[in-house]
Amino acid sequence: MSLRKRLWYSLLALAAFIVLNSSALAEKRGSIVEREIQAKTLEKSMIGTKSLRKLSVYLPAGYETSQQRYPVIYMLPNPIGDFREDFTRHHAAALFDQAIASKSLPPCIVVVTDFSTPLGPSWYANSPVTGLWEDFAVKELVPYVDSNFRTLAKSSSRAIIGTFIGAYGALRLGILHPEVFGTVYAMQPVGTGSGVQVFTSRPDWNLMTHATSLEELRNAGFSTLFISIFQAFLPDTAHAPLYVDLPVHETAGASEVDVERMAQLRSRFFISDLVSQHLDQIKQLRALKMDWSRNDSIYDHVYSNQNLTHLLNEYGIAHEAEEFNGRGDDYWGAHSRMTKEVIPFLAEHLETGRSQ
Repeated sequence: MSLRKRLWYSLLALAAFIVLNSSALAEKRGSIVEREIQAKTLEKSMIGTKSLRKLSVYLPAGYETSQQRYPVIYMLPNPIGDFREDFTRHHAAALFDQAIASKSLPPCIVVVTDFSTPLGPSWYANSPVTGLWEDFAVKELVPYVDSNFRTLAKSSSRAIIGTFIGAYGALRLGILHPEVFGTVYAMQPVGTGSGVQVFTSRPDWNLMTHATSLEELRNAGFSTLFISIFQAFLPDTAHAPLYVDLPVHETAGASEVDVERMAQLRSRFFISDLVSQHLDQIKQLRALKMDWSRNDSIYDHVYSNQNLTHLLNEYGIAHEAEEFNGRGDDYWGAHSRMTKEVIPFLAEHLETGRSQ
């Protein structure tokens, strides 16, 4: 055989090898599909919340050719940025592909949804001002996913996880609806309870008291965040343009706390306050875990998360909690906490409906 022919056959063999291996790799990769839901629960928002909500759904490799049903992970992103960020920036799909291929995680469906309002966070709560977000999650989103994808439609096969404000949402929705979400993992949660700094010291009360439009609060730092909290938990439909009942009032140049309003805010907002109100429900969860970085630049989060795990222990609620020595964004990547901690926890507690 001539040198030219041998070279030609070698090139053909190499091309065939590349094609076959590319096909094999493609078979191990999941896919992401985009969907929209017309949410009736959000149609009466007073601040322009869009009722058409977008979601991205990760389908594991082999989904299209199989007939099996899959457990579902609802992944709540931090609503300050784009809701797809875990897929677009953190390469979550590749991480789930790798975990499933290595059998660290059973094949799962992963759902990421836009839970943001015009000011940012919805806080996953029902409000006449921002929309009925809790109802959207449990009465529209979950039924939509179960109706349109081959899911294992039971709480033991559903997990809800999130980071930062998304972690707050995972705790909140898990505590209130263990019949829907059986497993909860909260990464670096906020809003879990009182911090080191006084709650009323963060926002600009003068700005919020005298604002004449929502636009004035759109990029106002802590004040924007706190107005979103008040719209969720202290709504006032008669008090335009912010539609909130502030827990602090400006009187003769001084700030005065409205004790009744503050008590309402704490009881509705803080996860620590929800615990005592919903003990029977929390105890129905299959598994609960939270973790946080001790190096969080806002030490209030460290302090309040430490207090929350102590409170859960006081009530005898089984859970796992870990304060780790790292950054609060150490959750993504090949050697991240998502790989080492979150995925093994989900694999242990998610019911797959088939032999392990």
